[in-house]
Amino acid sequence: MKIVIIVIGLLGVIGTVIPLSKSDHWSVRMFDFPCAQIAILLIISLAGGVYFKQYQSIYTKLFTLAVLAALIYQGFIIYPYTFLAKPQVLDSTSQDDANTISLLTTNVLISNRDYTRLLKIIRQSDPDIVLLLEPDQWWQKKMEGLKTDYPFFVEQPQDNAYGMLLYSKKNLKNPTINFLVADDIPSIHTYVKLASGQSVQLYCIHPTPPSPTENDESTERDAELMIVGKKVAHDNLPTIVAGDLNDVAWSSSTRLFLKTSKLLDPRIGRGFYNTFHAKIFILRWPLDHFFHSNHFKLVDLKRLPKIGSDHFPIYTKLTFEPSATLQQKEPQATFEEKVEAQKQIEKVQKAQD
Repeated sequence: MKIVIIVIGLLGVIGTVIPLSKSDHWSVRMFDFPCAQIAILLIISLAGGVYFKQYQSIYTKLFTLAVLAALIYQGFIIYPYTFLAKPQVLDSTSQDDANTISLLTTNVLISNRDYTRLLKIIRQSDPDIVLLLEPDQWWQKKMEGLKTDYPFFVEQPQDNAYGMLLYSKKNLKNPTINFLVADDIPSIHTYVKLASGQSVQLYCIHPTPPSPTENDESTERDAELMIVGKKVAHDNLPTIVAGDLNDVAWSSSTRLFLKTSKLLDPRIGRGFYNTFHAKIFILRWPLDHFFHSNHFKLVDLKRLPKIGSDHFPIYTKLTFEPSATLQQKEPQATFEEKVEAQKQIEKVQKAQD
C-alpha cells in the first residue's frame, strides 16, 4: 500500500511540475488541463499516507511536503473557478431587454449525426446567437431550418473539423471570415447590433490544440489567442469572444490572453462549467468559453444537456450596461506579459516564413 500511495503522489507532483516549463510541446501542455484530477491524486496520496501511517521516515516526510506543496499550487490555480472566490463578473439586475444578448456555443463533433438533440436544445434555450464548431456540409444542411428564426448567418463548413456556423436573430454587421494563423483554421469576426442600437464586437474562434494528432506544439493556438487579444485591447469596444479554445480557463496561455485582451471570465467565482469530455466523466475540463469586456454583466450562464458530441453546449446571457465599466476591473498585462504575448505571435509568423 505504501508503494501505491507514493506512486499516486509522485504522479500528482510530476503533473504539477511539468506544465511550469515554457515548452510548447503537447506532452508538456497537456498537463495544463487536468488540474482538478491532479489535485484529487494529491489528496488521495496525502489522505492515504495519514490513514496508513506511512509518512514516518525523513524521506517520506520530505515527500509529504512535496505532495502538499503541489496540492497548494493546484488549489491556487483552480480556486478562482470555485464558488469560494469572488465573481469577476457581477450579476445583472437590469430589466433593459434591449441591451441583452444571449449566446449558445457548442462543438458538434464532425462525426456526430444526432442533430435533432441540438435543434431541440436550441429551441428550448432560445439564444440570440448560435455558434457551431466542427460542422461539415452535412451539418450545414441539417441546420438550414434555423434560418427562419436566425436570418443573419455566416457559414464556413469544412471537412477538417474546424468549420464554423454562426446564426443570429440580431443583425450582423460587416461579418468576415479570417484565417489568422493557418489557411484552414477559420475565425469569424463581426459586429452584432443589439435592439437598443448598441454595437457589440463578436469574435468566434476555434484554434488547434496541442496534441499528437493535431499540432505537436501549442504555438498556433497561443498565437491565435494573442492576435485576437491584441485586436480586442486595441479597439476597446464592447466585445465578446466565444468558442472552443482547446485550452482550459486556468492555463497560463488563457490567463495571458485575458490580460492581453482585458476581457473578463464569467466562470470566475461561479464554477468550472466543464464542457469536455461529455462522454468520459473523469476527463472533464472547461474548453468552451465566453469571455467579454467589462461593459457587460451576467444574467445567466449554464452548461446544457448532451447532444451526442464529446462537448456539452454552453449558454450565456449578458446585458450591456455602460456603468459596468466603473464596477468591474479589467485584467491588466504587465510589460513583461505584453512582450511574451508578442513573442508568441512572432513565433508562428517565423514558422510561416
